[in-house]
Amino acid sequence: MLAGGASPDDLVRQWLDPTTQEVLQVGWHATGILRPEGLHRKAHELVERFRPRVPFGLTLVEVPLMRLRLVRDSEITWQHLAATCSVPLCFPPVRIEGRYYVDGGLRGALPLWAAEAMGARRAIAINAWTKAPFRWLYKAIGRRPSAALQVIRIEPSRDLGPLSTSMRWNEGNVRRWIEWGEQDANQAVTSITM
Repeated sequence: MLAGGASPDDLVRQWLDPTTQEVLQVGWHATGILRPEGLHRKAHELVERFRPRVPFGLTLVEVPLMRLRLVRDSEITWQHLAATCSVPLCFPPVRIEGRYYVDGGLRGALPLWAAEAMGARRAIAINAWTKAPFRWLYKAIGRRPSAALQVIRIEPSRDLGPLSTSMRWNEGNVRRWIEWGEQDANQAVTSITM
């Protein structure tokens, strides 16, 4: 949405919209517990409304090979966007050109390597997945950028709660997370120099 010109207010409206919970509908299938229809509808909508206006890339993992893939700019379709949200054991993998893909976060929730591959020398990185299982997974199979990439990280200064909390839309939680994220971002701004 940001790459497509959405404002911060647009993002807040999107997250506070109760229909967002339609993406997280429980429905058992062979590879997980969430039905993909709501996610696919939302991916269609976002790709149509917010075509990137600036260089933009997203990361996917091809399963079962665990191969990382960077998809850029006009290559991005609704399937790629849906795949970036296809968290293993939740949503099923998305088939694209005969291969199956899931969220690039499976190989690292903070794909700084992709920013570097797109030519970035400096990056502001937002990482909400800082709990132990995600840190361990990143250390085990994550792909790190070179030391040449200067990175400013924005991470939660407070515990956001159990992972299960993020699986159910709750206006109070969303408002709290937005407020905390704004505070953490303002704190990080003090370390940014041009």
